[in-house]
Amino acid sequence: MGPISALFIICLAFVTATLSGVFGMAGGLVLMGGLALVLPVSAAFVTHGVLQLVANGWRAVLHRKHVRWDIVGWYALASAIAGGAVALISIVPSKPVLYLLMGLVPFLLWLPQKWISLDAARPPQAFASGLMVTGLNLTAGVAGPLLDIFFVRTALTRHAIVATKAATQVFAHLAKILVYGTPLLTSAPGAMPPWWMFAIAIPLSMAGTVVGGRILDRMSDVDFKSWTKWIVTGIGVLYLIQAAQLFVRGAG
Repeated sequence: MGPISALFIICLAFVTATLSGVFGMAGGLVLMGGLALVLPVSAAFVTHGVLQLVANGWRAVLHRKHVRWDIVGWYALASAIAGGAVALISIVPSKPVLYLLMGLVPFLLWLPQKWISLDAARPPQAFASGLMVTGLNLTAGVAGPLLDIFFVRTALTRHAIVATKAATQVFAHLAKILVYGTPLLTSAPGAMPPWWMFAIAIPLSMAGTVVGGRILDRMSDVDFKSWTKWIVTGIGVLYLIQAAQLFVRGAG
């Protein structure tokens, strides 16, 4: 990997951690798309997992008093099961398919609320979210909009939503690192970015999380939910355009 690509990922880590600190999921979507531009798919999955693990973990620490740990516990159990199942299948999507999936995922936010009766505060549905969100995370690279569906009808505040989602995603990204990182280290260790890039990007991810948290404090719950939907949808449209271009060029 050249220094320009490494610098690009470092800057992306800060910007997307800030986005996630505000909206809880937009940053991960942007980060995955950016990484797929400069890295092979498997390496992008692992790098995304490492950076988002740190960003989400630090966000959960910063907002720990707002975390609903009962939801996190059920999610973590299901996440381990989903990770084991996907590891047995061993499927790595091509870049066109990856961008197609990332482009389609945001439109889950537009499902009519009357169709949705999910609530992550209920243990069976917290468990279901772990299975579904981790499974999608391991195939599409991101799953924030699907996770958000489980929080649409909760009575949680914006701080509790961001904090609890961050804590659950620690387990989803850990699964991504283990599922894709283990075979990558044995078959193509050179595909990963250099260690010094992570040494710079990780602290910047933590800094971005702090900045995002301060922006979140200035928002209302209404603005938070409205902006999240439109920003994530716009990103999805861009990814669908990118997928179409890759399919036309026959890129792998």
